[in-house]
Amino acid sequence: MILMLDGIFLIDKEAGMTSRKVDNILGKRYGTHAVGHLGTLDPFATGLLVVAINKGTKLLTYLNDGDKTYEATLLLGEKTSTGDLEGEVIEKKDVPNISKEKLDEVLHLFLGNSQQIPPKFSAIKVNGVPLYKSARQGKEVEVKPRDITIYSLEGTIEGKTIHLKAKVSKGTYIRTLGEDIAEKLGTVGHLTALRRTSIGDLSVNEAKKIDDLKDEDITSGISLIDLPHIELTEEEEWKAKNGQTLSFNVKEDKVLLIKSNSLIAVYKRKNENTFVPERGLF
Repeated sequence: MILMLDGIFLIDKEAGMTSRKVDNILGKRYGTHAVGHLGTLDPFATGLLVVAINKGTKLLTYLNDGDKTYEATLLLGEKTSTGDLEGEVIEKKDVPNISKEKLDEVLHLFLGNSQQIPPKFSAIKVNGVPLYKSARQGKEVEVKPRDITIYSLEGTIEGKTIHLKAKVSKGTYIRTLGEDIAEKLGTVGHLTALRRTSIGDLSVNEAKKIDDLKDEDITSGISLIDLPHIELTEEEEWKAKNGQTLSFNVKEDKVLLIKSNSLIAVYKRKNENTFVPERGLF
């Protein structure tokens, strides 16, 4: 008998597996098509993947997927078609002698707000088509730059290999960052490893490999939603489940309604202390 679960799993994704493959494995295990994840990881990448199942998929919109931290390995001297080790080498260039001081100087240039053009081999959709599909078909697609923020960026160098640690905003591509760093160092490069260690306040240390995952590792997701939590009375619960207006004395414009540790709904401000339903979660 397949157990029906609702909530969030924290997965430590392994290399060689797509994020969608993780979804499919959990969907098959629990007999559901209602599975989704927060923030896609490239197949070669490892680390934290937040996966929602059944009613938990309704929470993905409200989870904090802003700041992320990564550890990456950048190999200098070779540029690939994908920016990582899975692509074909399309350019080779000599690697100059790079001191730790020079590396630190270059890394400092990337701190703060800037714009970045996403890689052609990415899941971003242009006119409804993922960029990687257009790239595989040899189609040229105009990709607009995106605003990003790099909060911290550290690195060490061993020969032609740079080990990076970065904290970045949502939408930052570490593959592109690696290529840009290599260019500033007077050469080319591509990532040979990438690991996501955190998403917001969630850490990969709390996650499990998918083969080690147990039913009890699921969380309701209540603690992961950064909205005021309001415990409802039985009367308020009935009204919320029937989409009726409720009144709350809070400053925030959205609130999470719960009853006995069960998710009920997200309500949004209509005016003053009046709130109306935005999304049911039960």
